[in-house]
Amino acid sequence: MYGLSGDWSIISSPSPKPYPHKPPKCSNCAPLFMKITHMEMIKGIQGHGYYDELVIPIIENTAYENDITDSLAKAIEVYPKTTAVLVRHHGIYVWGDSWISAKTQAECYHYLFDAAAIKLHHLGLDWSTPDHGPIQNVKGFSSINSVIKRVATKVGTVDSNFKLQPYPRCIVLDIEGTTTPISFVTDVLFPYARDNVGRHLSATYDSAETQDDIKLLRSQVEDDLKQGVLGAVPIPSEDAGKEKVIASLVANVEAMIKADRKITALKQLQGHIWRTGFENNELEGVVFDDVPEALEKWHALGIKVYIYSSGSRLAQRLIFGNTNYGDLRKYLSGFFDTAVGYKRETRSYVEITESLGVDKPSDMLFVTDVYQEATAAKAAGLEVVISIRPGNGPLPENHGFKTINSFLEI
Repeated sequence: MYGLSGDWSIISSPSPKPYPHKPPKCSNCAPLFMKITHMEMIKGIQGHGYYDELVIPIIENTAYENDITDSLAKAIEVYPKTTAVLVRHHGIYVWGDSWISAKTQAECYHYLFDAAAIKLHHLGLDWSTPDHGPIQNVKGFSSINSVIKRVATKVGTVDSNFKLQPYPRCIVLDIEGTTTPISFVTDVLFPYARDNVGRHLSATYDSAETQDDIKLLRSQVEDDLKQGVLGAVPIPSEDAGKEKVIASLVANVEAMIKADRKITALKQLQGHIWRTGFENNELEGVVFDDVPEALEKWHALGIKVYIYSSGSRLAQRLIFGNTNYGDLRKYLSGFFDTAVGYKRETRSYVEITESLGVDKPSDMLFVTDVYQEATAAKAAGLEVVISIRPGNGPLPENHGFKTINSFLEI
């Protein structure tokens, strides 16, 4: 159990269990709990008579508990005496004497309704009618076709033999060459970070964030020097002065960018530099034209979509929060970066599947433009398709993966 103070800082933490258990993590609900005051979880609405008014707020469900904080806080502010909520999840309204019970029930009902529709179809029963009678023939065509198609709008697609092909439970997307042109990364983001690294470090040198970035870079450069990595130069101690430290950092970062290294130290600093660029409207994220429509469709179907990129999670949120199609983060359920592992390592995809709690790895679809990433994900049991986009590199002959030119093909 975590002990929290009134300002949400952690006072005490639980002891971690030995490997292979994951380290403890404070609940996503924590900021939400801090918003709740003067409320009790009750089993009924007591003290209300015929002429009384009871106002119950409706709260849209979200992927993570802490994302619901603002809407609940607003509801409590407007209706301070409320003792219950309605949580809306894909058109399903669930009453709860607490937000967490309503949220959980809504998600369960949504899953069960979809499962029931498929089961009824398998039994030859029309799930779309009140009495669930047998599927009838209409005008010479079996209505089984339309039934399957109606079910498919929620749970899958239909092949030429009217066989239901279920949608993946989760979709994990690469960015560069998959959602976004490679040219945007190589010709816009990388040059911006390279040209502004010195200015950024000088302006923010004394901040805790930048000092953390420098500490991470020092550790990486020390390893690079031991391994003889080309372009690595020693970073002097703080005693040498701010300017000399920054000059050496700039030299190392430029070499890392030139080599297109997928390392956390570089990606974390780049994310902080890009944040300034987006805040100053000097940068705008770019996605392919089919991406917003596909994300909206998957979101409506209840498919959770995640991003896995070598860029930092901050950089990912910046790109999708400031695109040429507006803020697309509402369609995304989470972000993964190299902190979970490198993208060409099978263990990284095993870690993602375990983090998301899917029943089996094949419930997850990974979309990338890189053959080595596709191979690593497939080895972890994921379904994989390779994205063919303008400017992407060639694939090996007989690579064995399904390819797409647009997300609308998924």
